[in-house]
Amino acid sequence: MIGYLEGHIIHCETDAVLLLAGGVGYEVLVNSFIMEQVTDGSGTDDIVSLYVYYHVSERQPKPVLIGFASMEDKAFFQLFISVAAIGPMKAIKALVRPVGEIARAIEQKDATFLGQLPGIGKRTAEKIIATLHGKTMAFMEVSAGSACDQAVSLGPDKQEIALQVTGVLVDQLGHSSASARRMIQAAFEKNPEIHTPENLLDAIYQEGL
Repeated sequence: MIGYLEGHIIHCETDAVLLLAGGVGYEVLVNSFIMEQVTDGSGTDDIVSLYVYYHVSERQPKPVLIGFASMEDKAFFQLFISVAAIGPMKAIKALVRPVGEIARAIEQKDATFLGQLPGIGKRTAEKIIATLHGKTMAFMEVSAGSACDQAVSLGPDKQEIALQVTGVLVDQLGHSSASARRMIQAAFEKNPEIHTPENLLDAIYQEGL
């Protein structure tokens, strides 16, 4: 079974990449969020790493590879498809927000947020909460740490600040997720005493990060 691939992306489509690894081209399905993560700043000579979920079943006899930028994203995906009526193909289309945001919505029983994910809707959102509530807190913590690429050590308060500011930078100001992570990382490295989202945003824009 294929669980990890490393190589060069030789072709991109809307929902897939063709990854040349070990002289073999693997077609790997990814959603737009993951596509941005794995291709941000990558040229044709750059090595790309993908954690892979291998899917084949009686209803889907043709093997499908689904790619993720991190082991944590893959682990969350595997937990997500444990919900009734959510298969791998539906899940990969739905998971277009950072894992930490989705995990937080599950733990806060925010059916409105979950229902707005592609292909989910209110009824499935309620099933997700009923099945996964209490099981996703670790993913909230992992996502908060990765918001700064884990380059600086953040306590729980600063992890929360990083998540809030990431949301502002991406959703309101139009930055990519990768760009937001870099700006937040640089701000915390320059001033570890930042203690509020407002301070963090001020630090980012005062320094022109």
